[in-house]
Amino acid sequence: MPHSTPGIPHSTPGIPHGTPGVRENPQTPAGKPWSRAIDVHHHILPDFYLDELETMGVRTILPGVDRPTWSADSSLAMMDRHGIRAAVVSVWPGVPAGLEPKPAAEFARRVNEYLAELVAAHPGRFGAFATLPIPHTDLVLEEFEYAVDTLGLDGVGLVSNYAGLYVGDRSMDPLFAAAARHRSPLFVHPTVPPSTGQPNFGLPASLYEFPFESVRVAAQLLYNQTLERFPELPVILPHGGGGVPFYAGRLSCGGLISAALTDRLPEDPVGSLQRLYVDIAMTGDPHALAALRSFAPANRILVGSDFPLMPESYTLDTGHRVVRHGGFSAEERTRLDHANAEGLFPRFTGKDG
Repeated sequence: MPHSTPGIPHSTPGIPHGTPGVRENPQTPAGKPWSRAIDVHHHILPDFYLDELETMGVRTILPGVDRPTWSADSSLAMMDRHGIRAAVVSVWPGVPAGLEPKPAAEFARRVNEYLAELVAAHPGRFGAFATLPIPHTDLVLEEFEYAVDTLGLDGVGLVSNYAGLYVGDRSMDPLFAAAARHRSPLFVHPTVPPSTGQPNFGLPASLYEFPFESVRVAAQLLYNQTLERFPELPVILPHGGGGVPFYAGRLSCGGLISAALTDRLPEDPVGSLQRLYVDIAMTGDPHALAALRSFAPANRILVGSDFPLMPESYTLDTGHRVVRHGGFSAEERTRLDHANAEGLFPRFTGKDG
């Protein structure tokens, strides 16, 4: 996926204004899909982070994908062009799996302190998801408390699996419990699956595997009844929930396939999955948008740009298509633009929010 291109025009070709049956938002400036949006899917790639990964032998964050460039100024400029008031940023993919406990904890601490400095330097424009030294449970909990209570970060950024440990695993319950107590959102971004020897067809895994990674996480959360056991735990799945909207009904059929799975399901399996939050990144095409709107309640949908891992022109087009063709009422559009995110991130609920 190519990096964003600065200086794109403020209008998006191919999206007609005044589409029949779709109310335009008079508060949204021309050419901008949003008015006061809070972007919850916004990557940052500080130079020190990429340099540190390279010293560990991690030469690319995602094989087969062009390496994007990033700076705080580029994020802010993009946000202004899109009508995005604030972004809750994440360093993806965070701390690499497989590090020994001490270097993993030190790396997480350095990233989180950088995030806190970035937020402090741009009041009202940035929040941040902390990164954690998974799977080292004691250090994970220690860093979580430091990141949230001392640094004031806004939640936790996770990847779908850490060398095969998927984040819906019951071993993650201590983190879930801590996050639920703080009502700290968990942003679970897909990553490359841990399989070895799997043909890749000469294509990057992000192109087709990422939606299935989100399904794998959702299946674990469902059959471990995680959201029922931790009802105050907000979990965000990006890219419209990946494949979850299409697979939600199928995932609820476990008891029909094996009677032993019946007791593992919550009473309302699809309703349980609909408690997940999703963002609108990469959901602008008619098929994805229809699935998103059919599955996700309007109070569970958030703005997400996927900047800078997707081109800005694509992100802008997605925003326009979601707003204009998603069938949102005026109230639902306000929820999507910022109100849903404000409910998750108190930082942005001040009088200027």
